Amino acid sequence: MHLIDTHCHLDEEAFTTDMPDVIERAVAGDVGTLFTIGITAASCERAVEIAAEYEFVKAIVGVQPNYVSQLQDGDWEKIVALMQHPEVVGIGETGLDKYWDYAPLDLQREYFDRHLVLSRELDLPFVVHCREAEQEIVEQLRAFAGADQLRGVMHSFCGNEETLQACLDLGMHMSFSGMLTYKKNDDLRFVAKQVPLDRLLIETDAPYLAPVPNRGKRNEPAFVRHTCAVLAEIHNMTTEEMAEITTRNARELFRLEV
Repeated sequence: MHLIDTHCHLDEEAFTTDMPDVIERAVAGDVGTLFTIGITAASCERAVEIAAEYEFVKAIVGVQPNYVSQLQDGDWEKIVALMQHPEVVGIGETGLDKYWDYAPLDLQREYFDRHLVLSRELDLPFVVHCREAEQEIVEQLRAFAGADQLRGVMHSFCGNEETLQACLDLGMHMSFSGMLTYKKNDDLRFVAKQVPLDRLLIETDAPYLAPVPNRGKRNEPAFVRHTCAVLAEIHNMTTEEMAEITTRNARELFRLEV
């Protein structure tokens, strides 16, 4: 079995003392590929460094919407340059966040568009962060897409059926995190069952959102198998079958050679 954690943050402080062990545990637990996500210029640089050092890790770089107002002179240019590094397989995470009041929505929109344009220019998939901004996200994606299908993923999707259908119509993939395993999330599991098998991805968002049975602890990429198991159950298949499907989807979307 080969699992791909399509979204984690290995540069986070939570992994400072034992990141090599975290990666080793993931690989030993059948997580053969990890995508580490940059959210600022500094974390993007670190993500690329980690990907260059570990053969099992790839990087995705961009500015998370809560940090767009903190960009310093030259930061955006650094991130754009990193997007062309051979270890970078995607752009993001970008999008909109109306939960935290860290950046003006207009500025978030501007940088969301910037990421989308670069995704098309560089032929790299984009990763969308959405928090309490489903309608705005869909509107902006539709405006950008026009008549085209988009090559992107809704990270840690927890939206409703309407948002799901809109994103599927645009060509988006849907990635599910440990939230799918929480007892209270029957609605999310119902939505996940509506996703076509060829659009499903899994992730941890480590060190955040640890799945059951590790909820409340530091999350790490090895735990993605628990989300895979629940997603498999939802779709009436084995964990191994779901692992094969989500791994194939990730390889195709991000054009991985292995």
